[in-house]
Order: sequence, then structure tokens, then C-alpha cells
Amino acid sequence: MLVKTRQKEKKIRDVSEGKVENLGEMEPLKEARNRVEGSSSSDNSNGRTSGGGRRCPTNCLIKPPVKKNTIPIDLKLHNDIRAVERARFAHQVAEKRRLIKQYKMERERQQKLEEQEEIKRLRKELIPKAQLMPYFDRPFVPRR
Repeated sequence: MLVKTRQKEKKIRDVSEGKVENLGEMEPLKEARNRVEGSSSSDNSNGRTSGGGRRCPTNCLIKPPVKKNTIPIDLKLHNDIRAVERARFAHQVAEKRRLIKQYKMERERQQKLEEQEEIKRLRKELIPKAQLMPYFDRPFVPRR
């Protein structure tokens, strides 16, 4: 950081002394120096001083124009990302529970239909039919 500021100071000195011809990014400083030289020569001749009582030399530089304000970027906090993931997970769990409940209801419905079919089948098969009466004129003798 210190090296960069020293290099800037050296460039400014070179520009103010007129040593540097190809300025590139330092062009606004040269224009400012020319404006200052034009206006400060009349100020210095009248004995006017700048700032804290010191005379402004003819090679004073005006600060370069201020840059535009930067536009802040949106922050992506871990909490926000986790909240989105959690909402997605909660939605998946709710969907899974809904599917399980739907499957369970379908299974119960199928079981109920099967039971009704079984009852109908049993009713058809188990119709009480008349059976022959036993003969009572011969006595029953068990065989051994």
C-alpha cells in the first residue's frame, strides 16, 4: 500500500513539473493543473493565500473528479439459503406424507371391496339347504 502511494506521489510530481508527456489516466490531473496555473497566477500576484496561510505554488493540483457511487450487490446470507432449502425439504416431506396417506386409503378401499366380495360369495355358497331326515324306525347301532 505504501509503495503504491509513493508511486502516485511521484507521478503527480512528474506531471506538475511537466516531465511526463504520455499521461493516459493522469490526463484529468494535467487539465486541472492548467486551470490552477491560469487562476492561481492572478491570485498569487495579489498576495492571496490558500488554506492555512501558505501561498499556493503555481503547480498546485486539484483533486480528480469523484467517481460515481457504487451500487451495492445483494447479500446472500447462509440463513436465507438454508431457509429456502428447508422449505423445499418440508414440501417434499408433506408430499411424501400425502402420498402415503393416499396409498393407505386406496389399500383400505381395496380391502373393503375384497371383504364385500367375500361376503357375497359366502352368502351364495352357504345357502341353507334342506337335509334329509334320519330314519328312526331302525335303531342306531354304533359299529366298532
